[in-house]
Amino acid sequence: MIRSTFQKLALSTFLISMPLQAYAQDAAAVADRLKELLAAQSMDMDWQAVSGDTSKMVLEGVTLGTPGENERLSIGNVTFEGVAEENGGYRIDTVSTEPYRFTEDKTDVELSPLVLSGVSLPAAGSSDVVASMLMYDSASLASLDVKSADKPVFSLSNLSVEVTPPKDGKAMEFTGSVEKFTADLSGVEDPQSKAVLDGLGYRNISGYIEAAGSWQPSDGTMSLSQYDVTVDNAGTLGLTFGMGGYTPAFLKSMQDLQKKIAEQPETDNSTLGLAALGLMQQLTLQGATIRFDDDSLTGKVLDYMARQQGVKPSDIANQAKAIVPFLTAQLNNPELSGQITAAVGQFLDEPQSIAVKAEPGSPVPFALIAAGAMSAPLELPKTLGVTVRANEE
Repeated sequence: MIRSTFQKLALSTFLISMPLQAYAQDAAAVADRLKELLAAQSMDMDWQAVSGDTSKMVLEGVTLGTPGENERLSIGNVTFEGVAEENGGYRIDTVSTEPYRFTEDKTDVELSPLVLSGVSLPAAGSSDVVASMLMYDSASLASLDVKSADKPVFSLSNLSVEVTPPKDGKAMEFTGSVEKFTADLSGVEDPQSKAVLDGLGYRNISGYIEAAGSWQPSDGTMSLSQYDVTVDNAGTLGLTFGMGGYTPAFLKSMQDLQKKIAEQPETDNSTLGLAALGLMQQLTLQGATIRFDDDSLTGKVLDYMARQQGVKPSDIANQAKAIVPFLTAQLNNPELSGQITAAVGQFLDEPQSIAVKAEPGSPVPFALIAAGAMSAPLELPKTLGVTVRANEE
């Protein structure tokens, strides 16, 4: 009787433990696959333990580092919720970190949990670089706060990123935003800079950020269609660019180079430099724009300079317009010099916007741009098709 009861108890314990062991194996497999994908990006992830199951699992004591480097970043626990198998890989509803804080000297940085949604861990063994990439649908960070000597100096709230992965020949599209950032510039130590900030009324600033872009793997075209940093009661600085050659083959070559650097840190830097230069030959600039849209900053600068010199703001504007032609004459490019002079004059008379555009007739390799910047910098504006315009939509 006792033997029979013991056998039943042992069998029951075995049957109960079977699914728990399977869950543990599944959780460990998910963690291992994530480690493999990050390793392809030259990032080494490790952890102390895995707990839970595929409905909710936790990587405990996670650290990140670069292969071959001793220094590692400890980020605590990472939680995975809603893990499901998908095409031999895994689909995860959410991946989230713990709140994070670190201190260096007198600077404290605090971050809220980073949350990734719709995370895809593709199956191993694919020869398609795009199909083997770690992807996510969205990312969010509620807050980031920086303090110096316990005094707030910078904060950021509601950072979000939305991604539409490339599929069926369509481009990957992404948007991002920061709902609000603030910065306390009163801690600037340089007396002259501090006086200027106080004179302009920008001891404390706030604003927001908006971004959007796309990547087409089939032809390697990458476009940043919007990257706008807006400072309240000052203006918006915007950047756009188009780049070619960022193909899956380029990504694979870059990953291989990163892996080689990690595995052979003693490799001669000149050899690595030549390899990087070879990769740069594949990338081309299709166009770029830097634009400033004024929201009272220009007027404040003119007012401040006028007060310093005891003249009118219009006098400062006229002085600037008179000086520009002499400065731009050094470009040895009469057409561009005339554009800059006209644009600055229009902008100072009626501050709305001013933009510098690079629109080359055909894509220009980045390696050629780098070489031109060193050997013949005055020819670069012609090579890149640079134009300057003011107050255009």
